[in-house]
Amino acid sequence: MPDPSETTLRNATIAVLVENEAGILARVVGLFSGRGYNIESLTVAPVDADRRLSRITIVTSGTDMVIEQIKAQLDRLVPVHKVSDLTLEGPHLARELALIKVVGRGEARMEALRLADAFRARVVDATIESFVFEMTGAGEKLDAFIALMRPIGLAEVSRTGVVAIARGPGGFEA
Repeated sequence: MPDPSETTLRNATIAVLVENEAGILARVVGLFSGRGYNIESLTVAPVDADRRLSRITIVTSGTDMVIEQIKAQLDRLVPVHKVSDLTLEGPHLARELALIKVVGRGEARMEALRLADAFRARVVDATIESFVFEMTGAGEKLDAFIALMRPIGLAEVSRTGVVAIARGPGGFEA
């Protein structure tokens, strides 16, 4: 009987500290696509201008063995300074930002505002016929709000992807 860790899929949020240089993102994405691994979410931004470092946050899924392979292969890329599987290394925070455009008039418009208030979404743009809501939180919270907006008049969604950080005093860039 196979070990459950060899067949059970899990999500992994992986933080990668890299030198901010041309082509690094393409190399990271190429590592995933070349081996048939899926990227469910990808964010990247500079985190230390003096040392020219950027942080890439990748959400992927696979067996424990596949996740370990991904981390090892990322760690071997030349401009990579550190690879961390936040889902295994203790408590962490993961958030996403979404801009959600809803079109509607009358009661549909009022219902969109009521739901936005309940979900703590902020109105960042309004016209006579539409709203754009800004919302941050766990992906599941955003998914739930978006699902409720569909019958009301969901017109467009733009999401950042997951950003994540370990809880507590330790620092990833240290």
